[in-house]
Amino acid sequence: MSIQAPKPSHGCSNIWPADMQRITLTEYLARNAGEAALADLIECIASACWSISNLVNVSALAGHQGSTDEINPHGEVQKPLDILADEVFVRSCSANANLSALISEEVEEITWVNPAQTGAYVLAYDPLDGSSNLDVDLSVGSIFAVSKLRSDSAEDVLPNGRNLLCSGYAIYGPSTMLVLTFGDQVDGFTLDDSTDSFVLTHPNMKVPQQACEFAINVSRQRHWDETIQSYVSDCLKGAVGPRQKAFNMRWTASMVADVHRILIRGGVFLYPIDAENAAAGGKLRLLYEAMPMAMIVEAGGGGATDGRIPLIDVVATTPHQRTSVILGAREEIDLIRAAYS
Repeated sequence: MSIQAPKPSHGCSNIWPADMQRITLTEYLARNAGEAALADLIECIASACWSISNLVNVSALAGHQGSTDEINPHGEVQKPLDILADEVFVRSCSANANLSALISEEVEEITWVNPAQTGAYVLAYDPLDGSSNLDVDLSVGSIFAVSKLRSDSAEDVLPNGRNLLCSGYAIYGPSTMLVLTFGDQVDGFTLDDSTDSFVLTHPNMKVPQQACEFAINVSRQRHWDETIQSYVSDCLKGAVGPRQKAFNMRWTASMVADVHRILIRGGVFLYPIDAENAAAGGKLRLLYEAMPMAMIVEAGGGGATDGRIPLIDVVATTPHQRTSVILGAREEIDLIRAAYS
């Protein structure tokens, strides 16, 4: 008995046809990375994500669930895999001779693996986004962005969003995927466990513009400003945009999972600055969460804003700077920015 493969849904029309020649990440990078050293660094990142995927898969068996007694720079209790995933990134990526600095969510100070030098790479990363989902077996991920030092001074280490070389994320779910952009388009690779290699499966990913889904942490509703209150109310009533259709709410508490859904199905993700987190600048971190995701969503035809300006244009002044994040389908982002203006 043969089983026919299901037809892809409208939102997943960019899945690689099964009968097409397979393209591995290595082959893709040889054609698209531009610099051999950058291709090598991305291979190091992919290797780290492969290792973290394995750690996630066996976390219960290895006793790596629950929490530790350690606190990260943001005052959050670290999970065992937060620490292990960060160690994996350091070990894997430090082998790249062109890498100068690592900016990690889990480490207070910038880690210098080589002296500051103009043109050397800087890697900003969240080694394990959404780790609170580990104990309930939901999707988690890693987020990263690569930039270059603008001078020989360590003072120039913080990336400028418009000068990022590439951004990406890995999602550890039913399958492990690596999603990558150099700024012109977004391509997704699925880990083939039989060969331990990432294979192109989702070429030229585009944010579908007609989805009626939004992701926001509704438990913070009492802190929202009037614009966000009104937008969410309109979504639920079906009063947003030309579709005049009520939205469904989706919230995973993992930015990787929520943004990945937007790339596949469309919609909008919101973690705005609010009355409770305004003093800290917001909730999500600019350099290794907001900025790379903004680059990915913009390259996929969507939009990203802090409510005032494009998110990619927010200027970084500290390694762990926080920001308001609103991203997704271009039409929704335009509506929200217009409401703030």
